[in-house]
Amino acid sequence: MTATLLWLRQDLRLRDNAALQAACARGAPLIPVYIWSPEEEGAWPPGAASRWWLHHSLEALGHELRLRGLRLILRRGRVLETLRTLIGDTGAGAVFWNRRYEPAAEQCSREMRQALSRDGLEARSFNSCLLIEPAELLNQSDRPYQVYTPFLRKVLQSLAPPAPGGVPRSLRAPSRWPSSLPLDALGLLPRVRWYAGLAASSQPGEAGALRRLKRFIAEDLGGYERTRDTPALAGTSRLSPHLHFGEIGPRQLWHALAGQRHSALFRRELIWREFGYYLLHHFPQSTDVPLHEEFVHFPWRHQLEGLAAWAAGETGIPMVDAGMRELWATGLMHNRVRMICASFLVKNLLLPWQEGARWFWDTLVDADLASNTLNWQWVAGCGADAAPYFRIFNPVLQGRRFDPRGEYVRRWIPALAALPDKLVHTPWHADQPPQSYPSPIIDLVRSRQAALDAYAAMRAERLRRAPRLV
Repeated sequence: MTATLLWLRQDLRLRDNAALQAACARGAPLIPVYIWSPEEEGAWPPGAASRWWLHHSLEALGHELRLRGLRLILRRGRVLETLRTLIGDTGAGAVFWNRRYEPAAEQCSREMRQALSRDGLEARSFNSCLLIEPAELLNQSDRPYQVYTPFLRKVLQSLAPPAPGGVPRSLRAPSRWPSSLPLDALGLLPRVRWYAGLAASSQPGEAGALRRLKRFIAEDLGGYERTRDTPALAGTSRLSPHLHFGEIGPRQLWHALAGQRHSALFRRELIWREFGYYLLHHFPQSTDVPLHEEFVHFPWRHQLEGLAAWAAGETGIPMVDAGMRELWATGLMHNRVRMICASFLVKNLLLPWQEGARWFWDTLVDADLASNTLNWQWVAGCGADAAPYFRIFNPVLQGRRFDPRGEYVRRWIPALAALPDKLVHTPWHADQPPQSYPSPIIDLVRSRQAALDAYAAMRAERLRRAPRLV
């Protein structure tokens, strides 16, 4: 039987990989291939931190395949052209892959399936990254859900994901392998070695994902509800980059949590992730355009200085700066702090949420288009089930509540280490503020009022533009 090309995308694992299992069941030699094709990503090619993770994830997957007598073939270029070249080189009669749900990736899959089918090949895709298929779930009006709670309720009523599969027992190698690029030729690693902190805090690859899950269940799950909002503690799962690159699948997480006490809240977080993909599938324009149309007319400011200070962690607001410095150093940021930093950008600085989404996209190792879009629009008040625009996080109060002793702030801003707890979130109130730490670039009270005024102006503009009944 002719060989099967397994086109790997964001499913860089051997366990519970639907396309891999189907390819092995076909009974033919298996040729795994990864194609570095930024064109497939459309306007959102992976950012620098994500490319770093991808490099090491591919390295880990190649090692696992070699242990089983296989190779990971690496190519770069347009997907269809590259696959046709491989088909010509190998005589493959089938191409299997797992679906992605980002707009450009979905378009790429549709075009490739049509083209390969016309060529007479067996072209099949599978779901290996979500618990539900976004196209299959609509509300009672046959329209997409835009509120999370009824979506969650509907999903929980019907969700029964099958047990995850293991590594296939039969992995047949071809008699002759096609050529492959060396991993470094993909150019994923940045030329400037700024990523030492990423390497120290992360372990890309399927083995790292499984270890992270085991540790989370054993050490962190019991206190998850109590500690997940405390940035100074390791209270979150830190599984998000592993999920994004498919080093572990959601079915594996769902079933690993079965029967575990305190797992209900974390399972709801998994469904929040599903909600992001669901919305992205049904509203592909939401990566750049607010779901609530009136926000198209929101009076955003465009201050490069404010954006630069926010990105560098130099705003003079400790909880914001600590989060942005953690992001730059590790490629990750605590979820509670992400909300604080995002709120500060869009509601205190009045900068467009798209600017923040782009920065997070470039600097997060778990940068996920669905989650990034959902969460930025949620904070900005313009997305599905969004927080009201007038709900504005006060970073000082948030810091006192979730980092009362200033441990998180002191970890990322050493200049504030000597301040007492009562001043660590308001160093400008100290008799002698630290000279090496900037003063606030904005007044929190006045900027909050400016945000409310801008929101009121947007509502007035919406009423002015509304059609009048005569």
